[in-house]
Amino acid sequence: MSNDIKKTMPIGVFDSGLGGISVLREIVSLMPEENYIYYGDSAHAPYGTKPLDEIRRLSEADMSFLLARHVKAIVIACNTATAASAEILREKYPDIPIIGIEPALKPAVLWKPHDRVAVMATPMTLKQEKFQNLMHHYETASEIYTVPCPGLADLVEQYELTGPKITKYLTDILAPVLEKDIDAIVLGCTHYPFVEPVIREIVGPNVKIFNGSHGTAMELKRRLMENGIKNDSTVHGTIEIYNSNSDDKTLEMCKRLLNS
Repeated sequence: MSNDIKKTMPIGVFDSGLGGISVLREIVSLMPEENYIYYGDSAHAPYGTKPLDEIRRLSEADMSFLLARHVKAIVIACNTATAASAEILREKYPDIPIIGIEPALKPAVLWKPHDRVAVMATPMTLKQEKFQNLMHHYETASEIYTVPCPGLADLVEQYELTGPKITKYLTDILAPVLEKDIDAIVLGCTHYPFVEPVIREIVGPNVKIFNGSHGTAMELKRRLMENGIKNDSTVHGTIEIYNSNSDDKTLEMCKRLLNS
């Protein structure tokens, strides 16, 4: 297949549910001329508390869904799926660019000398070797505190984005690291940016908040250009949204979050 044909093919983006919409939003902002297909697996969300083998099986199914729709590149818009499955999927599908996402620890650490950084993520992401290696690489430059957030992705999937329930959850889970006078928080799950306003209210204006969506969008653009398959259209592309939980409420929430 020629690169001219590939240029107009869509980019596939998948996540364990609604969270990857935060990544899609960043990518569309950077490259509005591209066509996109988003697949969220809300029927099996969240991935972050599941066994490793199950995460890999689900990620493979998500990948197959998008490949069947003839995408030219795939973004794994899920920190847990990236940590658990990215390398395996790249080995199995060497002919298609596969871009993952990881906690934005590097920019958080480099933001200011010897800062104190809290990383909010799913239990699975935090215990994966990939994250552990990343943390050990930077632990001499900053004090890094991990904040496992079991159930937070579930709350987002249930549309608990504001109100007393999500506020209490986040207040309780952040209390120990706020006592350490942290300088920055890394949102290590793509669901978490949707509750960033609540996090900001809890931590105050002086704690800087980082997420990995922009870096993933930039890496996708670089890979498309490197492979000669970036769409050179001058008009906005299309966005198709699918979800394994295909009720109207879920799909409507995806669209609302994309445009928020």
